[in-house]
Amino acid sequence: MTDQNKVALVTGGSRGIGAAIAKRLAKENITVALTYNRSQDQAEQVVNDIQAAGGQAVAIQADANSAERVIESVGEVVNQFGKIDILVNNAGVFGMKPIQQSTLADYDAMMNVNVRAVFAAVSEAVKSMPTGGRIITIGSVNADTFPFPGMAVYGTSKAAVQALTKGWARDLGEQGITVNTIQPGPIDTDMNPADGDFGPTMSSLTALKRYGQANEIADVVQFLASEQASYITGAAIDVDGGMRI
Repeated sequence: MTDQNKVALVTGGSRGIGAAIAKRLAKENITVALTYNRSQDQAEQVVNDIQAAGGQAVAIQADANSAERVIESVGEVVNQFGKIDILVNNAGVFGMKPIQQSTLADYDAMMNVNVRAVFAAVSEAVKSMPTGGRIITIGSVNADTFPFPGMAVYGTSKAAVQALTKGWARDLGEQGITVNTIQPGPIDTDMNPADGDFGPTMSSLTALKRYGQANEIADVVQFLASEQASYITGAAIDVDGGMRI
């Protein structure tokens, strides 16, 4: 099944999980807009890859640290394509620091990107999102589990996303818009490589004893964006290789 004439916005879509999501949605004939901060060359490569495969995509510069710029980027997509059917909040930052070393600036930096930018994107996108719209946020299994010290602020930001998802599912249910969160475990990306220093430890925490791949997250996003998932809303779906069992 294809979704011709649908439009998706993927924040942080220039690399890693975001790039895999953009390409996966494009395979369904969905027009994809993706945002990036500093990775212009990588964003343009994702667009080129999608176009070479026969899809339609554009890249938009938007720093997720600025809620105002996030709102503007949503408006740019709506102005160009008339609507946003699927919003994927993927842009995020990660950091580990125990409370003894943490500052308010650390807290604000994490919350600005992982929570405030998500709120900004959703609040703007729903103004033009039609019935049947999909809002999907990439959270983290660390919303519910803290396997190492120093993860309190990051985990809190992802727990906030989980709570917003449940609340927004109620807010938007009568409009036929579903809202869900995907909570990955360790995923093999350039920011968290499976062959890195933490790879063996992270793999050992999962039931499958391996890292996940970005396409395994992208496949779940595509499912939640499809008609097959029309009765799923307010869910936090772990895609973590059994890290939390």
